[in-house]
Amino acid sequence: MTYEIILLGVAILVAVGILLHHPSKTLGIPSLLIFMGVGLGLGNGEFNFVYDNLALTSTVGAIALNIIVFVGGINTSTQSIKLAYKEGGMLATFGVLFTTVSLAALLHFILGWELITCLLFAAIVSSTDAAAVFSILESKKLKLKEQTDTVLEFESATNDPVALVMVTILTAIALAPTEVVSYSAISITLAQQIFVGIVFAYLIGKLAVYLLNHVKLEEYGLIPVFILASFIIAAYGSELLGGNILIASYVVGVVIGNGISRGGEVSKHFFNSLSWLAQSLMFIILGLQIFPQTLFNVFMVSLIPAALLMFVARPLAVQLCYLPFTQASWKKRMLISAIGLKGATPIVFALIPATAGVPGSIDIVHMVFFIVLFSILLQGAALEPLAKKFKLDQ
Repeated sequence: MTYEIILLGVAILVAVGILLHHPSKTLGIPSLLIFMGVGLGLGNGEFNFVYDNLALTSTVGAIALNIIVFVGGINTSTQSIKLAYKEGGMLATFGVLFTTVSLAALLHFILGWELITCLLFAAIVSSTDAAAVFSILESKKLKLKEQTDTVLEFESATNDPVALVMVTILTAIALAPTEVVSYSAISITLAQQIFVGIVFAYLIGKLAVYLLNHVKLEEYGLIPVFILASFIIAAYGSELLGGNILIASYVVGVVIGNGISRGGEVSKHFFNSLSWLAQSLMFIILGLQIFPQTLFNVFMVSLIPAALLMFVARPLAVQLCYLPFTQASWKKRMLISAIGLKGATPIVFALIPATAGVPGSIDIVHMVFFIVLFSILLQGAALEPLAKKFKLDQ
């Protein structure tokens, strides 16, 4: 297949997804489901076209996720971070760990899966999804009291790195189960990824801000292009140095978004459009990768981990994380417990062990798809009614 046909096909799929965006908002259906549905409907046997490339899907998904997190950073004000970093930071780190451990223990006890499989599966679905949270809050025009929406946004934008590190480490363990696990090495790796990711991205972001504020570019259109180049340097340079690419993407976005004095609005419009393109491509290619005829083989078994995640593991993790925050109302805790929105991120994470060849990982991808679907349909739909019930809507 020539690249012209590939580009034509991708452009048609994106255009169809965008045209369906408005009716999806009218019907209350998240746009990510529309884009994924377009991929599901057209990619696996229809029109004599079959797409099956785990490596390419994983690569495209990872790049798109980096862009989405970066744009989330650009749109995050330092004032929001000051309001939410304590609660959101606790949820983004210990919340992910608590969710992973509790869900893995439940799956091991109830379903009898191997412990490493339980841990890997739980780590994949442990984090909330930034694209899903931003999309649903925006589509419903929700502003929540007690900075609840700010906490949810901050958590979803910053919790992927911890989950990604755990998935990567557990994938390596699953591929070599006989090797002795070094917890000190895991701790050092995690600390290195966080430290290098933050420091390197912060320095690159500050340098980019200094240059943009002192070199007066006459053509405003060049500003977002320079910012895009700075993002790539910060994110992928950090990864080469041993840092976490998602942390770096978010940090450089925050630094640049809050630091530039010229071209801010132009840049935000540009990057919001880029984020939409990244989301649409990611959801479409994930839809193309998943074969509908194989999904039903794991539908029933997916119900158990989905229910345990939504009704036990997530609420338990949130309540544990909120123990130090005695000033937070029980209504706020209950709403955050109930809204652990999943999106394309867990599917992208599930592709890591699948691409590496972990036994049974294809079934995990399909199960994660259903968990994401249940989360969007149930938790996404419940956000507004629960906010009204707890009187947290503005």
